[in-house]
Amino acid sequence: MRRVLITGGAGFVGRHFTRHFLDAGDEVHVVDPIEPATGGIDPSERWPLFDPREYDHFHFYRQDCRDYFRDNPRESFELVLHLAAMVGGRLMIEANPLAIADDLSIDAQYWQWAAEARPTKTICFSSSAAYPIKLQRESGYVLLSEEMIDFGDDIGMPDMSYGWAKLTCEYLARLAHERHGLASVCYRPFSGYGVDQDDSYPFPSICKRALAGSAAEPLVVWGSGRQMRDFIHIDDCVRGVITTMDAIDDGGAVNLSTGRLTSFLEFARLAVQSCGYETEVVGRDDRPVGVFARGGAIDLQDQLGFRATIGFETGIAEAIGYYREVVGER
Repeated sequence: MRRVLITGGAGFVGRHFTRHFLDAGDEVHVVDPIEPATGGIDPSERWPLFDPREYDHFHFYRQDCRDYFRDNPRESFELVLHLAAMVGGRLMIEANPLAIADDLSIDAQYWQWAAEARPTKTICFSSSAAYPIKLQRESGYVLLSEEMIDFGDDIGMPDMSYGWAKLTCEYLARLAHERHGLASVCYRPFSGYGVDQDDSYPFPSICKRALAGSAAEPLVVWGSGRQMRDFIHIDDCVRGVITTMDAIDDGGAVNLSTGRLTSFLEFARLAVQSCGYETEVVGRDDRPVGVFARGGAIDLQDQLGFRATIGFETGIAEAIGYYREVVGER
């Protein structure tokens, strides 16, 4: 039985990793303050897909991870998943950039704590927002590969304060390895999705609007709808981390992506088809849309023995079925 710490573990991604390690028999300690607009859910309210309190080896601390680090300066863990971050959907990233910048403090205090507590391995979640926005424009975009961020030469301009914070966390991970010998790997997830994701994210929002809609009215998406993302199922994200986490110790980065770009127009059409009808999909220009195209190359993932296997159409159908069942239970 390993002792596992998950910061931000009550959020969407954290809940899925918590379940994985609890099912593996590990002793899991989750730290999360349940901040508004982050998607965190207190275990006392029961998590959507399972109840972690049913496991004897689950421990929850409702507090800011920075306070936890100060209160437990040398707590020993075999594995830490550092997921804590101030982040919501695109609206929060663009409307609250200074709040997002609080992530700089969260990550700095994590690595300072790790230098003293010396966890055996850190799994650090960065973001695809760390990639240069110049490579994601409509006039010329590419699938983003890990070497496109070069700390020794050119890091480019990341996506707003969230991208800067995640880029800085990656740099600190490398310094922690060089100066303190700490083993870690950083993951750059692309557009992760799942049925229990907060409605501030596009995946559940579009699926639920499609389910509530009809052929008599258009389905509305943000922006022109032509903007594209690389959607990866949360189960593939978890499997990708578990498959590759032991291959890198120096703070190096790995994408979590499928290599497939899907426009929001196509996404919305797939969602309404999964609901059993057809309708027009139209854009809404008064909402933030971010970069034009953000997709991740899969070459390194392939080399490390992982490839995402859950197709986006399958993920949409799963979500529509889940939401339909949940609505029917009310």
